[in-house]
Amino acid sequence: QAEDGIRELVRSRGLGDVYKRQEQVLNSSIPVLVDFWAPWCSPCRMIAPSLEKLAAEYDGKLRVAKINTDENPVWAGQYGVQSIPTLLLVRDGEPQDAIIGAVPYPYLKQRVEDFLSAKPQPVATVETA
Repeated sequence: QAEDGIRELVRSRGLGDVYKRQEQVLNSSIPVLVDFWAPWCSPCRMIAPSLEKLAAEYDGKLRVAKINTDENPVWAGQYGVQSIPTLLLVRDGEPQDAIIGAVPYPYLKQRVEDFLSAKPQPVATVETA
C-alpha cells in the first residue's frame, strides 16, 4: 500500500539519497504532486488528509510525494519553494504548476483535474546571450 499511496520520498540528509529520490519524481511514468512540507507547519498538517484522499482517488494516475523541507532544503531551494505548503505538479520531469498554501479540498481536486486533463505545456526557457 505504501507504494501506491503517499510516500515520504526523502528521509535522509545524504545528498546521494536526495538525488536518488529526486530521480524517482523526475522519471515517474505518471504525473506527480510533490508536497513540500515540514512537521511544525500547521497548514501542512491541515491539507494532509486532502492529499491522502487524492492519492487514493487518483491511484495509478497521479503519484503524491512528500518532501520535508527541513531535511531537504537543497531540493526545496532548487524548485524555488519559499513558503510551505507548496504543492508542485510535475509531468515528464518538469514542474508545470504550483499550489501554494493550505487550500480547500474541492479547489485542490479541481486543480489536479485540470492538470491531469491538460495537454503537457512546454516549459518556458530563458535564453542568455
